[in-house]
Amino acid sequence: MIATPSNAAMIELHDLCRDFGATRAVDHVSFSVPRGSVFGYIGPNGAGKTTSMRILATLELPTSGDALVDGLSSVNDPDRVRGRLGFMPDGFGTYSDTNCIEYLDFFARSYGLVGRNRMRRLRYVMHFTGLEPLAMKPIRGLSKGMRQRLCLGRALIHDPPVLVLDEPAAGLDPRARIELRQIIRSLAAEGKTILISSHILTELAEMCDRLGIIERGQLLATGSVDEIRQNLQPDRQVRLKVATNVNAAVELLSKHAFVHSVSVIEHTISFKLDGTEAEQIAVLHHLCDARVEVLEYSGQQNSLEDVFLEITQGFVQ
Repeated sequence: MIATPSNAAMIELHDLCRDFGATRAVDHVSFSVPRGSVFGYIGPNGAGKTTSMRILATLELPTSGDALVDGLSSVNDPDRVRGRLGFMPDGFGTYSDTNCIEYLDFFARSYGLVGRNRMRRLRYVMHFTGLEPLAMKPIRGLSKGMRQRLCLGRALIHDPPVLVLDEPAAGLDPRARIELRQIIRSLAAEGKTILISSHILTELAEMCDRLGIIERGQLLATGSVDEIRQNLQPDRQVRLKVATNVNAAVELLSKHAFVHSVSVIEHTISFKLDGTEAEQIAVLHHLCDARVEVLEYSGQQNSLEDVFLEITQGFVQ
């Protein structure tokens, strides 16, 4: 087997479309995810996230376009794709009378793992997901967090280079979400490529290298959080708090070539700044040179929630 270059795209969607009757659930979506990175897929309910993921996981056929995993088409080569991809759906079936190790062993055998290799993967997955103490516990007795770990273990059992995780943090308590985030970042550090959807946007901002925002089947924006912010709001929003000389600070800012939209509330001044961080630093130097007593000076950025609300319109289909 020829090794995939380290910077190669492991996930690719090419002009992907999926129609359900008169409804176009996925509308000409294209993006790629390089090896070892985490791509967050964001959108309201019914936006087309799950349909895109199901096509990638060979569970749906597109109306047109294609989805590739490690260069293999999910449409034309589904059997080989399934060996390269682990899929964790937002809801999954279990066999309530089986225990954790039996459940994972069933899927290991289903992927054709045998002998020492099967036992090695079982031990690794049980250890990695923290399920070792619960190996003999019936699935019906697991908490929501442990059931999610079990589902992730099922997706990992055949050691795929690509993972597709649909709402893995849904219904988890705060500790379980933090632990899941750590697991995902450690998987990426091992070189796995991860496509993840979630409604918990703050967590996606922390764990993802790049994001895609989708609504009514259309991909509205892609890039890192900072890139999307910059495209939406090229001006820097700066907050300045001074001890004295408020009027002098306002007068100085108003004369600065890069500053506009100055507003004041007591000792706090907000303004927009055109340009780079170098201009932001230059403004601070001018304030200090004018003996303005600066208590705080910081750039303000939109949160991922702000970005999401600004890009999307709340449409449903």
